[in-house]
Amino acid sequence: MDAELERKMRQLIDRQEIWDLLLRFGRGLDRLDAEMVRSIYWDDAIEDHHAFIGTPDGFIEWANGYSRSAVRVQHHVMTNHYCELDGDDAYSETYYTFISENWEPPHLLSIGRYADHFQRRDGVWKIANRVTMIESNLDIPSAVPLEAIYGLQNTCGQPVLPCARDRTDFSYQKPVRPRRPLDAAAAE
Repeated sequence: MDAELERKMRQLIDRQEIWDLLLRFGRGLDRLDAEMVRSIYWDDAIEDHHAFIGTPDGFIEWANGYSRSAVRVQHHVMTNHYCELDGDDAYSETYYTFISENWEPPHLLSIGRYADHFQRRDGVWKIANRVTMIESNLDIPSAVPLEAIYGLQNTCGQPVLPCARDRTDFSYQKPVRPRRPLDAAAAE
């Protein structure tokens, strides 16, 4: 393989590993999976997350504590991602959309960006430092009650699959085992 092609392949792999860290961050926060979130930071990292500035462990405790007390369900969505590679350092800007249905209205839609400094140490990429830039927080006055969603049935006559904010969530199941359609004859 020529050197230029090898360099490009290394860059693609590095960018994918960094993107995977960002996706683990969102999934870990949404599932309240502290271990998953913690796995993306170096021990000496600083998380500057608007209202919180401190260590990764402190951030996770702060974020999960708030989520457990105030939020029924939340989603972190990562979108535009720009990443500059510089040897064992990488600098990225990633747009996020965060939405939370709180136990009590108003609910929240937040948009902003993560400015990250990643470092590769001993061949592993992790966040060395992060600054979260919130660009807008919007209150959402109401949401469809959870009971209305779970009271629905799918096309097979089964209840809609509930979600969990921990490792009991269906997304942790491996292999994925979909439910089977109800046998109409057995149901009668």
